[in-house]
This record gives sequence, C-alpha cells and structure tokens, in this order.
Amino acid sequence: MNNDLPYLVATSAIPGVGTATFNYLLKHFKTLKKFWEADREEINKSKLDSRTRQSVLEFRAKVDPKVYLETVYGRGIKVYSVDDRDYPQNLRRISDAPPVLYVKGQILTQDDLAIGVVGARYATVYGRQVTEKLVADLVARGLTIVSGMARGIDSFAHKAALEAGGRTIAVLGSGVDLIYPPENKGLYEAIIKNGAVVSEFPLGFPSVPSNFPARNRIISGLSLGVLVTEAAIDSGSLITAGQAAEQGREVFAVPGPINSKMSAGVNKLLKEGVHPVTEVLDVLEVLRVETLKRQIKVKVESQSDSNKSKSETAILKSLDGGTKHVDKIVSDTGLAIDKVTAALSMMELRGLIKNYGSGVWGT
Repeated sequence: MNNDLPYLVATSAIPGVGTATFNYLLKHFKTLKKFWEADREEINKSKLDSRTRQSVLEFRAKVDPKVYLETVYGRGIKVYSVDDRDYPQNLRRISDAPPVLYVKGQILTQDDLAIGVVGARYATVYGRQVTEKLVADLVARGLTIVSGMARGIDSFAHKAALEAGGRTIAVLGSGVDLIYPPENKGLYEAIIKNGAVVSEFPLGFPSVPSNFPARNRIISGLSLGVLVTEAAIDSGSLITAGQAAEQGREVFAVPGPINSKMSAGVNKLLKEGVHPVTEVLDVLEVLRVETLKRQIKVKVESQSDSNKSKSETAILKSLDGGTKHVDKIVSDTGLAIDKVTAALSMMELRGLIKNYGSGVWGT
C-alpha cells in the first residue's frame, strides 16, 4: 500500500475539501501525513476559511485515516490516487483531476478508448433509439461507454453497452456505495460486473444537484470525446459538452427534429460547430479509433501476466473454435465473471477472438 494513501483518502473525505483545497493542503504541508499530524495552531495559521478549518478539525478528531481506508476496502471498493499507476490515464490529463477516485468494479487499460454518451433525462423514443443504435455500434468497434447512470439517455447508454457485450463506466454524483436513482440497482450491479462505477465523492456522500457539474467533468475527463444524443436547451448534458471542450476533448451531437424541444440543445451545439453524428463512422474518424486501438493493444500486451494467460487458455478451450455466450464461458472455465470479461476484452484487442454482440464471443 502507498504509505500516504490513507491520508490522501481521508483528506478527500473531509466535508468542504474539494480538489482546490486538497491541492492547497498538499502544497502547504508538503505531505498529507504532516497535515493530519499538524496541531490546531498550524491549521489556524493556514489560508483555509473559518468554516473549512472547523470542518477539518472536527473530522480529524473523529477519524483515523488507516481505519477509514480499511473500511473502504472492506466494502469491496478500490481507491486510486492521481499518482497511482491504475488511475485512468485520460482523467489524469485534465487540469482539475480528482485527487482520489473511488471505484467499484474494474477499470482496464482498454478503457482509455472511451467515449462519453449523455443526454436528456426525459428522453423521447427518438432519443432512446439513436442512443441504443450508436452505442451498440461504438461497442462493436471496441469503445467503452462512459455516462452518469441518470434516468433517461444515461441509463439507456449503459444498458445498450451491456446488451452489446461491451464495457461501460458509470460516474456517480454521490459516493459509490449509494445507488441513485434507486430503480437502477440492477443496472448498477451489472455495470460493476462489466466495467466500473466511479466517484470522487466519499462513502455515504448523497446525490444532490450541486454535485453534478463536478461529476460531469469526470465523465468527459475519462473520455476521448462526448456524444450528446438528445438534450433540451437547459440540459445538464450541455454543461458536460462544454467541459469536454474545455478539456480539449471532441464534442459530438446527433441532429434532432426541429419541432422537438428535447432536441433544441443538440441542435444548438451543432450550430456552434460541434461534430454532427448520423452514423458511427462520424465518431471513429474524428477520434482516430483504429490508431488508438493499436497503441492500446501494445500497452495491454506489455501488461499481460501469467494469470491472464491462464484465463485466456481456458477461454479458448471453452470456445473450441466456435462461439459461445459469456455466461457459458464462465460456466465452462469456472472463472469469475469479472476475470472472464476482462480477459475477453484484452483478447479481442489482440485479435484472438471477436465480439459478436449480445454477450456472444467467438474465434
């Protein structure tokens, strides 16, 4: 374990300590261990406002960083600091990358080839249809789908990715131990098995509207670009699109009916010059997906280890030159579903197998 990680994680959990304050504390005290060991006088001499100082002192008095981190691990949650090797590379590159990322599930190297898909909560039939079609096509080309697990387009995007046998990452505006909206419990559990649920917010942190701009910057930060499939003029998806542009990401939008208020937002984006999308090639060409896939393939191969090789051998034996559903592969190999899906994704990148969609794989 990184010796500083307990202090990094505990500091990120202090109420009122966001990315800017976290970075100030790190710079001011040199290490966060020293911050936790600083006395009240040293805290009061800092440039923290009075409310944050009080929050810091109260939190430090009742929390042991090492115990807090063990509690997180005990709930099956991974934690990555921005300096960790496993921290998502795309996210690391944004100027306000979250210092700590909580993860349920697994983030893989090939998830660097990701696109954010966002849109209206009150989606129309048109919005749902174009989202499902484009997501299925993107997954078939090896892209991971990133969204916010909100009602409407976000949920449709995650579900379409899973149904196509792909990977998807949900970014929450709450702690990763809280499911919002509550009706997405089944979707939440499916995403964990075939991707990851992530958040910068500590355990137990509720989902409130003020969290969503911060959440949205992580959606775009994890992605090479953001696709808005349907959005009204006041949609939060337009904020995500704006953040993507500020981060140097590509922004895409699907044209919608001019008489639909749920398409007014995407049509506005198109007037402003974002990339129009009517088919998957419109995205692939702009993002240079084939070139990036080759680069990621090299990275994946360099990270291969003996355990993965054993998994791949078992999977190839199960397929036996044919095609099978992922559930049957799991049954044949006796491997955990997360190990099978991870191995399948890497084997696809290496050209060993092919994803036929709907959870079916073959040689």
